[in-house]
Amino acid sequence: MGNIGIGFDIMGLAIEKPGDEVIARKSDTPGIHITKITGAQGKLPLEAKLNTAGVAVQRLLDHLGESNRGIELEIHKKMPINSGLGSSAASAAAATLAVSELLRTGLSKRQLLPFAWEGEKIASGGQQGDNIVPSLLGGINLIRDNATMDIHRLHVPRGVYVVVVHPQMEIGTREARALLSPTVPMEIHIRHNANLAAFILGMFNGDLGLVGRSLKDEVVEPQRAVLIPGFYAVKEAAMNAGALGCSISGAGPSVFALCGNSLIAENAGAAMQKAFAQYKLESQLYVSPVNQEGAVIC
Repeated sequence: MGNIGIGFDIMGLAIEKPGDEVIARKSDTPGIHITKITGAQGKLPLEAKLNTAGVAVQRLLDHLGESNRGIELEIHKKMPINSGLGSSAASAAAATLAVSELLRTGLSKRQLLPFAWEGEKIASGGQQGDNIVPSLLGGINLIRDNATMDIHRLHVPRGVYVVVVHPQMEIGTREARALLSPTVPMEIHIRHNANLAAFILGMFNGDLGLVGRSLKDEVVEPQRAVLIPGFYAVKEAAMNAGALGCSISGAGPSVFALCGNSLIAENAGAAMQKAFAQYKLESQLYVSPVNQEGAVIC
């Protein structure tokens, strides 16, 4: 879940589901071959150099000095595409870890991050790490600098739950990014910086009241809300149910809420789905604590 509202392009968190699965096998045929993609309705390329998973694995093989090594990948998409949930990053993270395990590289997930990041770049059109970092490493992450991968993990207070509601529609990341103005009024810039700093402080201090007061995006959310029918009604429903804060997940259309416990999260999720239904949008609900593990071998 990229951005976390106030952390555009610099913060992201991992939830427990949905998630992609990638199966990796050695092959006698040189090169990377994506043999199967399920759950994508034919929207993703089998050609490795055009697929985030394929590119990530190729970068890993290049690093290992085994560029022509034969690898077969099966990608099982269990995440909605163009949902604002980091679907492309999930495939890249899973494939990188799977192939590293297959080849017994001994590399840590932090060492694998540059290769997974290269795969994610072909989908995002840039070097933003707010999706790929939590997808691979888990947790809530602050990316101070994308170019140098200066990454810092945030503390998550006990009891915090994440609600994500995905309406049955798609918004392309590049489309959503094209809407954004390159300028921010000074007074909004000041308030936004104060909220971002206070959100991080609240997380480390376990001050959920401060977290809630700070989770207010005055920069990106107002520009992208027009892409999501009923967004403000959904946000109001979450807040009325007791959520700490609510905003757009990634580029949308998924909407997230942070909550102080699982009961509030369940109630907020149900209210958010009901609000979307009033705009004739069916939706999927995901409720989980912050996923501290990221990509795993199973």
